[in-house]
Amino acid sequence: MKLLAGGYLAVSVLTFVPIVLLRDHPAIVNDAVWVRATIVMISAALSFTFAVRAAGGSRGTIRRLRILSVVMIVAIAVIVALPGTFPVWLKVEQGFCGLLLAGVAIQTFRAGRPDRAAEVVVPPR
Repeated sequence: MKLLAGGYLAVSVLTFVPIVLLRDHPAIVNDAVWVRATIVMISAALSFTFAVRAAGGSRGTIRRLRILSVVMIVAIAVIVALPGTFPVWLKVEQGFCGLLLAGVAIQTFRAGRPDRAAEVVVPPR
């Protein structure tokens, strides 16, 4: 969980490099890109903080991380689906972040049900 959340944070921070470098090109970096990238970076920092605390066994933090990751996945799906608002490069970055967050979300659901996480399904004979 920490590795995926850390990857999400790293990608989010690294996304600011081209945003800053291309800030004078409104066709590539518009106001929506600045706002979205800032929101994503804040959520990534929260996700990583929650993942670190969840690794210590905090069930409340696991629940917060689960909620945040699911909400961000939905927001990312909307961003990727919206025509014209965001440049293609940001949609690709958001899709990658969504995959990382999907891994986080899956792990939080498994962590929330430890009795089911290690369950092995044996087919009947």
